[in-house]
Amino acid sequence: MSSSAATSSSATNATANSTSNSTSKLTIPQTAPAGLLTITQPPETTIAFFKIAPSQSITFAWNFSFVLSTPSSLTVSAICENGNTYPVGPTDGKIPGTATSIVWDAYAWQQSHANSPLAQATYTLEIFDERGPGSSRSPGLLQPNNALKFALYTPQQYTPISSGQLT
Repeated sequence: MSSSAATSSSATNATANSTSNSTSKLTIPQTAPAGLLTITQPPETTIAFFKIAPSQSITFAWNFSFVLSTPSSLTVSAICENGNTYPVGPTDGKIPGTATSIVWDAYAWQQSHANSPLAQATYTLEIFDERGPGSSRSPGLLQPNNALKFALYTPQQYTPISSGQLT
C-alpha cells in the first residue's frame, strides 16, 4: 500500500472511529492516573523573562499525558503576583481543548487595555479545562496546571553614556 493510501486509510479510520465514539459514553477506569499538562516552552523549571514591546510575542507550549477524555476547551491565564489575572492569547484565553500552544502579544493586549496595564512583575501561567481552575484530580481528566512562573518587563530607552544622564 502506498504512503498516501495508508494515510488516507488511517484518516478514514480515524473519522469513522470518532464518529462512532461520539455516540458512545467514555468509561475511564478509576485506577487511571489524572491527566497531566506539562509546559515545554519555556521550561517549567526556569523563570523566563519576556519584554512587553512591539513585535515581541510570547509563545507558551505544552504536551498532555494520561488525558483519556479530551477537554472541550482550555483557559489560559497569567496571574500576577499583585493578584490581577489576565487572559493569555488572542481569544481572551479560551482555546480548543486539543491546543498544545498559544501565542500572546502582551504589548498589543496592553495597548488595548490601558485601564488594566500589565505590571512589571512575576506571573504564574494557569491552564485549566472547562471544569475550572479548582477542579479536583480525576482519573483520565486534565488536572489544572500552574507550575510555570515568568516575568514581564518593559525595556527602558537607551541612554548613551556620553549624554551624562544616569538612570
